[in-house]
Amino acid sequence: MDTLVRGVRIAYDDEGTGPVVVRLHGLTGSRAGDDATGAFDAERLVRAGRRVVRFDARGHGRSGGEKVESDYAWPNLALDLLALLDELGVEEPVSGVGASMGTATLLHGVTLAPDRFDRLVLTCPPTAWASRAAQAGVYRAGALFVERNGKEAFLRGMRVQPRPPVLAETPEGPVDIDEALLPTVMRGAASSDLPPPEAISEIRKPTLILSWDGDPGHPVATAERLHELIPGSTLHVARTPHELRTWSDRTVGFLR
Repeated sequence: MDTLVRGVRIAYDDEGTGPVVVRLHGLTGSRAGDDATGAFDAERLVRAGRRVVRFDARGHGRSGGEKVESDYAWPNLALDLLALLDELGVEEPVSGVGASMGTATLLHGVTLAPDRFDRLVLTCPPTAWASRAAQAGVYRAGALFVERNGKEAFLRGMRVQPRPPVLAETPEGPVDIDEALLPTVMRGAASSDLPPPEAISEIRKPTLILSWDGDPGHPVATAERLHELIPGSTLHVARTPHELRTWSDRTVGFLR
């Protein structure tokens, strides 16, 4: 299914009945990427009595997008999220489950419209604040590389990069963005950061933070800082593949 959201067609799934859970994937990911990696178990939540909305972010997967860098900045992706909920007629507060860029989008969404959310699951929070500039440089360099050498050469370079040991048993998901649009999306991410700490400290929602160890793009330090800032939040850091496999149980239990 798809619907028009702020001038672009957004592709989405809407399954189950009950309180709404909305899933937000990471940069270059998609619903198909979640399925390929097993990163999110929508069916289990449906069986637990939840209505699960998943969507491909602007420019990702089967959703549309234009070559406008600001469209892919995290605050604008948060506006897409809120507008999609409006389009689907979701009036009650929703539980949000984000991953990386999706976690950032969710944080911007809850700071913009706190009454739209009841619970947050913040998975693999990305670099933020002091650590963001270095990661932004990585994204800008990647965007330039794609323009000069193409997406396939970019993917070959990604495949030879070492992965954190915690991800040793996790399949790699696709880079689910069209080659012509990929540099623009990456530059949009490079221009982005999490909301300022003082805004995050105002969040008053039950929050589960899930971080994995050994990944400079998703440092444990960001998760620890979010844990400090969000009153009553719970933090779990996975350091082994076995610990990572507990995340589905933790998420479903928390959302119950």
